[in-house]
Amino acid sequence: MQTHCSTDAAEFQPLGARKVVARFDGGAITSDGGALLLRECEAATGIIAQFASCFVDHRDPALIEHTVEQLVAQRTYALALGYEDLNDHDTLRHDPLLATLVGKLDPTGQSRKCEADRGKPLAGKSTLNRLELTAPSVAHDERYKKIELDAARVEQLFVEVFVQAHAAAPRQIVLDLDATDDPLHGRQEGRFFHGYYDSYCYLPLYIFCGDHLLAAKLRPSNIDASAGALDELERIVAQIRARWPRVKIIVRADSGFCRDAIMRWCEEHGADYVLGLARNTRLVGLVADALAEAKALYDQTGQPARLFAEFAYRTIESWSRARRVVAKAEHLEGGANPRFVVTTLQGEARALYEDIYCARGDMENRIKEQQLALFADRTSAATMRANQLRLWFSSVAYTLMEALRRLALVGTELARAQCDTIRCRLLKIGARIRVSVRRVWVSLSESCPVADLFLRIWRTLRRLVARTRVRQRC
Repeated sequence: MQTHCSTDAAEFQPLGARKVVARFDGGAITSDGGALLLRECEAATGIIAQFASCFVDHRDPALIEHTVEQLVAQRTYALALGYEDLNDHDTLRHDPLLATLVGKLDPTGQSRKCEADRGKPLAGKSTLNRLELTAPSVAHDERYKKIELDAARVEQLFVEVFVQAHAAAPRQIVLDLDATDDPLHGRQEGRFFHGYYDSYCYLPLYIFCGDHLLAAKLRPSNIDASAGALDELERIVAQIRARWPRVKIIVRADSGFCRDAIMRWCEEHGADYVLGLARNTRLVGLVADALAEAKALYDQTGQPARLFAEFAYRTIESWSRARRVVAKAEHLEGGANPRFVVTTLQGEARALYEDIYCARGDMENRIKEQQLALFADRTSAATMRANQLRLWFSSVAYTLMEALRRLALVGTELARAQCDTIRCRLLKIGARIRVSVRRVWVSLSESCPVADLFLRIWRTLRRLVARTRVRQRC
């Protein structure tokens, strides 16, 4: 097998009388041997295949060496494995293991049509970049950028994958909404300065249900945090109820989404909500007695004191009706700390605030997981359309990693691990690759500390793949 490496030797500190010398001449060796588990997870779920079906390929089939599904799989697997930059693929295109994941029948690339491409089974950065740069509608005379994206189908995909993950309709689901900053360092389309984040950034909107990602919408930052949220809610709730007509839906978000239009829509469409409510002098005045009592308790015990109250409240102009508000009257070392939520839910005020509303904080961990571990903030392309596609690629990589965690890591030490931990512990395993006529041999490191766990997860995934194939035949 042809290798592409540097013959320069790097000499390190000696080991006794022995020199320690390193070279990039080991041949077909990968640091991603555990990624085979991701391929099994894809076989059980079809997440990447469904994402690839959202693209329309206008290329001449006679000239194609990389199908759309292979290009999409290459980009998605690479993100899951920690390769965030398209430039990485000029080296990764030689990797026979990544080629195996993608589904290349010749993982060595020796059968490529062009002699210059032989030994490179995968696409390079330029070919992958055309996915991002294709216009919304392919022109008749376009020569290169011919893979068109159906954005509406991508948005539906995340909800469809969420529904597929449930064998039966749940009794109740909670939809968490939040906005976050995506800092920009160039002159990208839609670039604006945001005063709260003190930087130029995008302001993407995320919607989760537990660990399931339902929406990732890239937006400019010169808007209200709730802008477009109602449109996304209408779309997602309609799609969910088409499959689960009786499911109870709760919408949960911080005060940035406490808008009359959202609350009124929930009330009119049978959805509950629990939303943070920004404090003001009127609200604080309504809980003055509870705050005074909390201060008295703090003065007596020296410990933080927390009491709860509730009342009907209506703004002077912006709300169309009075609504139930639950207040937390808290006194801390630094002084009074009142907090408020508005809700349609029934039940005791403390439980509603502490057990239901405060649980929304876990969504922030999921956003950080996608941004930090799966590179959702690598939005350096010139156009918002291209950057939205980058965000969706990251979202699909997250969805695949979440499926691996949900389906195969339950009951293991990695059951609640974040994506970067799963990658480091389970996927980044050194292996030597040998390709014969009948087999692709992946010789994993003998000193791998998670070998038993790896085999346990493999057995779980194999059972899931078998069940999936039985369902498909039926």
